[in-house]
Amino acid sequence: MIQVFKEDMMKTFEMSDLGLMHFFLGIEINQEKEGIFICQRKYTETLLKKFKMESCKTVTTPLVTGEKFMQSPSQVHYAAAKRILRYLRGTKDFGIWYKSTNDAKLVGYTDSDWAGSVDDMKSTSGYTFSLGSGIFTWASKKQATVAQSSAEAEYIAAAATSKSCYLA
Repeated sequence: MIQVFKEDMMKTFEMSDLGLMHFFLGIEINQEKEGIFICQRKYTETLLKKFKMESCKTVTTPLVTGEKFMQSPSQVHYAAAKRILRYLRGTKDFGIWYKSTNDAKLVGYTDSDWAGSVDDMKSTSGYTFSLGSGIFTWASKKQATVAQSSAEAEYIAAAATSKSCYLA
């Protein structure tokens, strides 16, 4: 079926079959019989080289918990950016493994805190979706309104997750 599709495409468009995909939009793709592994090792190495941080010490978290940077860049922001690069160096071989299976199930999770932001008492929602063994989309975002209860915060999170599922 795939071969017929490729042949039809080649008749209609000027193209050639390059075989299995190995690299796409900065993502390395390793396809095997057991599944597909994707990562951004080369892109991460390029970033580290660009900022002369190929040999930097690694850290286990990309940011210090609770830090918020939105405006007026300063030395503190520069240090935070360097910390992210240090984290990337330690995780450059990490990726997502999509195991081959005949019974892949779509699974979604959502959660929220309630009034987690001490600045404005807004809650944060998060969700993740997986198909089979690998996650394919995720997000975490501050809610636009102030929830009056934990149930309302969870409802807002569930509604945002359903919308995201529809868009995905």
